[in-house]
Amino acid sequence: MPELPEVETVRRGLLPVLEGRRLTQVRQLRPDLRFPLPLDFVPRLEGRRVEQISRRGKFLLLHLDSQEVLLIHLGMSGRILLIDDPANSPLLPHDHVVWRTEEGREVRFNDARRFGFMDIVPAGELETCKALANLGPEPLGNAFNGPVLAAALRGRNSSIKAALLDQRVVAGLGNIYVCEALYHARLSPRRLARTVQGQRAERLAAAIRDVLRQAIAAGGSSLRDYVQTSGELGYFQHAWAVYGREGAACPDCSCGGPPHGGIVRIVQSGRSTFFCAQRQR
Repeated sequence: MPELPEVETVRRGLLPVLEGRRLTQVRQLRPDLRFPLPLDFVPRLEGRRVEQISRRGKFLLLHLDSQEVLLIHLGMSGRILLIDDPANSPLLPHDHVVWRTEEGREVRFNDARRFGFMDIVPAGELETCKALANLGPEPLGNAFNGPVLAAALRGRNSSIKAALLDQRVVAGLGNIYVCEALYHARLSPRRLARTVQGQRAERLAAAIRDVLRQAIAAGGSSLRDYVQTSGELGYFQHAWAVYGREGAACPDCSCGGPPHGGIVRIVQSGRSTFFCAQRQR
């Protein structure tokens, strides 16, 4: 599933094409994605100007001049592609929603698995709508730091890995970037979340920010379906320290690598976790 860096990369790719532009044509090619599309989906979007494109956690937000906001979640396999020459670019089998701008360019939402979804909400109700109401702080925002993270983790008896995947603790993190942040913070994914206080929380908050910034700079991580709006792959997967590297030597610790050390894989709550048992305590 695309995580914060991938969604932020898509947002930045859409800015020069959609922000300030009018949607002259909207095509809805099926009635539903993961959930049914909103009633009057096409007429509520067609003719509207996109005044701003923002992000909240893993959600893209298109703020319209109608004082409504189009909320988009990419799901497992969703991708948004920019098409400069629609006449010579046939629709693909899983193109479900198409927006055309006044300049004649198209933005197409493609989702093979249809786990993505869209909603249209009044701008004044954005922060209280079901999708966003319970999200934790933005990890790249000024409201996120060690003490804020420590307070969110206090009293939690789950593993720190499970806690960080809870969007109520920090918005936008998923399996890849939690594994990477824990490695750089030198914290075991098995550690009880409530024990991450003080300097541990400071290290982890800093590692989360650093990993996310590096991933955004690299255009995100391409794993299976994700591509940038240009169709280009992200490149951060080449910089992963631990994720997907079971059995490899650690990039910057003295565990010695296989056969007596290196990166191991365990399963937590049905999901793969990659870490170095010597470095991460």
